[in-house]
Amino acid sequence: MAEETVRKIIHVDMDAFYASVEQRDNPALRGKPIAVGGSAQRGVVAAASYEARRFGVRSAMPSMTAKQRCPDLIFVKPRFDVYRNVSMIIRDIFRYHTDLIEPLALDEAYLDVSVDKQNIGSGTLIAESIRQDILEQTGLTASAGISYNKFLAKLACEENKPDGIYVITPLQGEAFVSGCKIEQFHGVGPRTAQKMHALNIYTGADLKAWSLSDLESHFGKQAHYFFNAARGVDHRPVKANRVRKSVGAEQTFATDLTTEMALIEAIDQMSAEVFNRSDRVHLRGKTVTLKLKYNNFELVTRQASFNEPIACQSQLHDAAQSLLHKLVPLKMGVRLVGVSISNLVDDEAVDLDPQLPLSF
Repeated sequence: MAEETVRKIIHVDMDAFYASVEQRDNPALRGKPIAVGGSAQRGVVAAASYEARRFGVRSAMPSMTAKQRCPDLIFVKPRFDVYRNVSMIIRDIFRYHTDLIEPLALDEAYLDVSVDKQNIGSGTLIAESIRQDILEQTGLTASAGISYNKFLAKLACEENKPDGIYVITPLQGEAFVSGCKIEQFHGVGPRTAQKMHALNIYTGADLKAWSLSDLESHFGKQAHYFFNAARGVDHRPVKANRVRKSVGAEQTFATDLTTEMALIEAIDQMSAEVFNRSDRVHLRGKTVTLKLKYNNFELVTRQASFNEPIACQSQLHDAAQSLLHKLVPLKMGVRLVGVSISNLVDDEAVDLDPQLPLSF
């Protein structure tokens, strides 16, 4: 534990960022369920206010589903230029305390404040100062988690959302993880959780009971991460200059997709999620990849590259759907659909109104 005890890691996450910005700038939206992105007829939700989340509305959900869950839902057109400007203010607040900042998106980052510029000395006090400065300078609230590694700092950040702070000390880490549901672990998605449940692994304590060799037999390369995480151990450093190679999204379906229309709907949903994620990290891609996994677990991919980056969501939809045409008619049912972009460039260098050819 020597390495972890000297590190002070903060995970800062803005509360319902896009939606909160819209409610801040439009008083008529305050206290009401709103969805940023999509419309009542089509599209995908990019972000939902806490009022909407109470009805089960979440990001990446089809707009029609969101409207069914929350009939009073108000759809708001996203203003990504405003979100970026707010994000720059927040990033400057971070830099006041440390240069070791690992952004995960416009609204989320890890900070290593083991050595802080202001000589405050306490990770908790630094996090409180950051939250107060964000509120004063942007009018928005942020939540923060403080611990001795990234894994626990992220878990801590979720404990008191929204507008909260939580600390997990080195003496508390292992016990805290033991009480967590396995779904709370970063890197455990629905499919991995389902696999763990089949092995009677439901909590961190259940996971900790497994040996490394047994975990390796079921989870391969992920086993070391799970083994350490169950013990509150995470050696990953905060990477201030992390280079992202791709942005993607995928989903495994409970029922196989067997028609082209069903696949198009899935691709549209994945494409919208990918574009929203790429916008949050200021990146655009010149290469689009479509991934399908058949019900016999055979994996197929199709890829296309362009001279110019994908500049808008509709272009990404069209590009991914064009790749699908190369794979129909389907040879069998599809259990997983994934869309990703790579060959990334900063979005400031992108023409926002290009005519993107879709001939491959």
